[in-house]
Amino acid sequence: MPHIEINGTTLYYEDTGPGATGETVIFSHGLLWDASMFAAQTAHLQGRYRVIAYDHRGQGRSADDAATSISMETVYADAVALIEALKLGAVHFAGLSMGGFVAMRLGARRPDLARSLILMETSADPEPPENVPKYRKLNFIARWLGLGLVAGKVMPIMFSRDFMGDPARAEERRHWQQKLTRNRRSIWRAVNGVIDRQGVHDELPRIACPVLVMAGEQDTATVPAKAERIHAAIPQSRLVRIAKAGHSSSVEQPAAVNTALDAFLGSLPA
Repeated sequence: MPHIEINGTTLYYEDTGPGATGETVIFSHGLLWDASMFAAQTAHLQGRYRVIAYDHRGQGRSADDAATSISMETVYADAVALIEALKLGAVHFAGLSMGGFVAMRLGARRPDLARSLILMETSADPEPPENVPKYRKLNFIARWLGLGLVAGKVMPIMFSRDFMGDPARAEERRHWQQKLTRNRRSIWRAVNGVIDRQGVHDELPRIACPVLVMAGEQDTATVPAKAERIHAAIPQSRLVRIAKAGHSSSVEQPAAVNTALDAFLGSLPA
């Protein structure tokens, strides 16, 4: 799969090539994961759409970064540079959690590049102060002692109680926990960027394109009230709740997410 040099870094991305509609959907992943968290959505949409999923700098298969805190402004600039370098024009930009931070900035600041937005388990606000000490402690342990020591604490943050408690999904849980523990040690730089991020709620009224907001009903990392707050600030948005999903609905409930994507994308004018 290809890499591209943009904005002073090298990003890994997956590209399914032209689809029947001539439109492009980009998937931007959540913190600690990579493009693979959208495998079910890519398989579902390819053929109809050109689907691109990429890894953020300092994560997945993209290049590392020397910054103490990889800011959301830098990650947003990477997304803009990727779209422009690939000459995609206006895209359907789907972001989950951290990817949603990117998507909201794109919609508010570069309307020429945003055909629509899909905001999944994300927030327009800074990290809640009550979460910061816990996340900094976990990040400190992960940096110096490895992610294996914190995986047991992080998994219930990332996934719903239904996913974590279902015996039939034990193999899936093992897969994602192994993926979590295999993150590079320098992932702490990206974690700092998420913890330190500035809010963009005041920018939301500037988003003029259609917006789908998704909320996992069992999400404890970014509670559904955060999605409702985004929905209320963007008049042309619609809100969909994903039952039995936590902070990683694309993995936990892929069929429900795909159904919501089909309904939203299918409702947009050609």
